[in-house]
Amino acid sequence: MHNAAFAALGLDMVYVALPVSSADLGDAVKGLSALGFRGVNVTMPHKAAVIPFLTAVDEQARLADAVNTIVVEPGALVGCNTDIGGFSRALRECVPEGVAGASALVIGAGGVARAAVVALLAEKVCAITVANRTAEKAGRLVRRFTGAAGTSRLDACALAGLTAETVRNADLVINATALGMRGGSKVPVVLTDNIRKDHIVFDVVYRERATELIEIARARQARGIDGQAMLVWQAALAFERWTRCDAPVDVMRSAAR
Repeated sequence: MHNAAFAALGLDMVYVALPVSSADLGDAVKGLSALGFRGVNVTMPHKAAVIPFLTAVDEQARLADAVNTIVVEPGALVGCNTDIGGFSRALRECVPEGVAGASALVIGAGGVARAAVVALLAEKVCAITVANRTAEKAGRLVRRFTGAAGTSRLDACALAGLTAETVRNADLVINATALGMRGGSKVPVVLTDNIRKDHIVFDVVYRERATELIEIARARQARGIDGQAMLVWQAALAFERWTRCDAPVDVMRSAAR
């Protein structure tokens, strides 16, 4: 996506993959300025671990406790989280009227789930239930956001304890885990069996074909948002921070496809 965007705008830049071990993370980050980088993306498992090595972290990334984009500025390394904006842009693309006052079910409690919760709170949803394999981790996520929730209600539960009623009563159903990813675990039946026509279903998993969850949602005439939309938008927002240019989103979307 990025290399296609650089070529489209005639920018003399290149995007490359650089595997970094946890033990070498600090040294790798410290070397960015010396090596002339304009910025980097940070992937799992480094999204939280990278924060102590940065000069500054923006408010949303601090709230989510996850950085996926670093901008190299003169004398500073600035961390931000474009997953949050990417989630919001993908959601607004499918639901232009917004989701204020809606209720949401978020599956997962990792970095992407935290980004989704930050975005949903900004969208003024009325309630969020977080379901995770371990109830303890879901509870920690909920407690983390209690102070920033305003009038939104936050609840947590174990994925094994997720009920059909909870799924049916949610306006938005968000899979923020690897469930349904090729080679991974299947999406729980309690989720797939209770998708209804007026659901908005957002699956952050991105792959060539729609996931089982999205296929089921669309078959039942629900609005389905696949992970590729979020992937493209988070990349576009990172591109704009690094280059100070408007991202050619259509070019990036075509490259992703």
